[in-house]
Amino acid sequence: MILKNEQKYRSWVEVDLDNFSGNLKEIRRLIGDGVDFMQTVKADAYGHGAIEISHAALRSGARMLGVANADEGIQLRVSGIEAPIVILGPSTLSEIPDMIKYHLTPSVSDAGFALALEEQLVRASRTLSVHVEVDTGMGRGGTMHSEAVDLIQYIKTLPHITLEGLFSHFASSEMMTPYNDQQWQLFSGLIAELDRIGIKIPIRHMDNSGAILNYPTLKLEMARPGIMTYGIYPSDETKSKAALAPVMSFKTTIVLMKEFPKGYGIGYNRTFITKNKTRVATIPVGYGDGYPFILSNQGEALIRGRRAPVIGRVSMDMCTLDVTHIPDCKVGDEVVLLGKQQDEYISANEIAAKAKTISYEVLCALGKRAPRIFLQKGKTDAVEQRLRRIFVPGEEKSIARIDSIIRHCLQTRTRDEELGDAIYYEMFETLFGKEDRQLELRSCFRYDITISQLPETADHRKRSDAYFQLRTHVEYKKTIRSDIFMIGCASDSLQLAALIEDEHCEYRWILGGDDLVIERDFTVEKMRIDGRDIPIIEAKKTERGYEVWCGSDALKSKINTEVKIEIEILTKKAKNNRTYAAYLLYPTRGLEINFNYESANLKNVRAESFFAGRHPQAIAHASRGKSINIKISSEEWIFPTSGVIFIWDV
Repeated sequence: MILKNEQKYRSWVEVDLDNFSGNLKEIRRLIGDGVDFMQTVKADAYGHGAIEISHAALRSGARMLGVANADEGIQLRVSGIEAPIVILGPSTLSEIPDMIKYHLTPSVSDAGFALALEEQLVRASRTLSVHVEVDTGMGRGGTMHSEAVDLIQYIKTLPHITLEGLFSHFASSEMMTPYNDQQWQLFSGLIAELDRIGIKIPIRHMDNSGAILNYPTLKLEMARPGIMTYGIYPSDETKSKAALAPVMSFKTTIVLMKEFPKGYGIGYNRTFITKNKTRVATIPVGYGDGYPFILSNQGEALIRGRRAPVIGRVSMDMCTLDVTHIPDCKVGDEVVLLGKQQDEYISANEIAAKAKTISYEVLCALGKRAPRIFLQKGKTDAVEQRLRRIFVPGEEKSIARIDSIIRHCLQTRTRDEELGDAIYYEMFETLFGKEDRQLELRSCFRYDITISQLPETADHRKRSDAYFQLRTHVEYKKTIRSDIFMIGCASDSLQLAALIEDEHCEYRWILGGDDLVIERDFTVEKMRIDGRDIPIIEAKKTERGYEVWCGSDALKSKINTEVKIEIEILTKKAKNNRTYAAYLLYPTRGLEINFNYESANLKNVRAESFFAGRHPQAIAHASRGKSINIKISSEEWIFPTSGVIFIWDV
């Protein structure tokens, strides 16, 4: 595919998402309907782009994602992925806070790590799922199979850790060998022993790509495909066992054409001397782009459907091709280093064989500083282009740190048409986030505020001259982390601050008035999630005010997914306070505020807006004597603390 002029890069990697989805369909056929699969997206999805590959895998039915470390998991979380993310290997103790904050599933291989995790979960008042890795012969990560039962029994005693998974890893699954049978026997024997002593672990997984192809009968609850999802066979002997299509191509263009006489040296140390008059094309790719140095004088590229040999040494940023036999090629022509062009094809396995390495390394390294172009249905604009590398900030709030992030954003903006939501999340997390929990982003935020005279009842008669009735309907979308929520009402700013610090506090209110009683004059009339009423579990007065707790077991299936939340509150408003403020405490995309005052007989109502963000432009509409509407597009971010103050006369 030739890119349009406005899409030109020095070099680029094309990722065919249709081929990727086709490979997953083939894998699902092989593993059968009763088996789930975890998409392995370690090392930037083997160089393909972890964010986009993860989204595509989840759309194709992946139950979980597998990464190598906490940083890779955080990258997926801040890009909006909420699916379970498993860290497939031992982690350091320093990664535990991020695992808790970003709800990542660690692999546990020893009791010391499990205890450290439990201690930090206790301090954070959290629980976390883990998968136990068992070494059945890989000799790498995992607890020894002979010690696995003791470790599992110990983990079962830790109340804040949920034992969700158990897994092992084949050492030689790409070939049929008795050693694989031995590993399987050890793992299946462990499962049988756990069943015998009454320990049920819901998700067991051992099948990687080679095992899926070579051992189709060894099925557990989940498979863990990696290299084959990217269209690469684990070995030659597995090629006949599945129909896979390569996903990645690495391409560049000719930037210079020259003719050299016989006896001219090409490149560093003159390792290639022309034997005849030679036409040479220079391409802007070298070992700095992951093209192996060992391919000097032995690699090949495709130009106009023909192979052109690499001549001379591969430099850091350039290499040279002999194109004497392709007389019609010119500057600007597409050059394929990995992938297909017309009837010719250069595979990752071919490159790996010449470079004396494996296809895994080739995919991870090739084009490491090139942009990824994602193809779907033959089009490059079918998928939103995101940053390939996401900078994950720490918790420092220093001016230098903020300056670094802003510089990073601006530099990226000059290179990319789409800045991407992920980079905004990074800024939000650094500027507004908390150390102990992931920042909540909200969207489609709507306030409907109706102020009116108090009804003439016996209870209200003596206060009707002093107070209005205030009905507030709040709705927004967010990702929920729990099946229990609290809506709080404070009587002063100290109580309000305490409510804000509680991660379960979904919405908070401050009630002002000398004779108002928060447990009487603050009422949560309704809470709904995705259109379903959520019952009130408990309402109580505490040191930080009045707390209304809502929850439902039905919400457990929605944890870590985006939902629509609706809250309706009825309270009082002192008439001598002629203002009403609506604030945003979290970064929010899209906002609408309706202030309805027709029934309150207010005069000269006006709104003072204070919005900060990327495009803080609010559109205001007023219906004289009835209402004021404030709106910001659903495409625009609003930063904390923004809002509107309504002011009036009586």
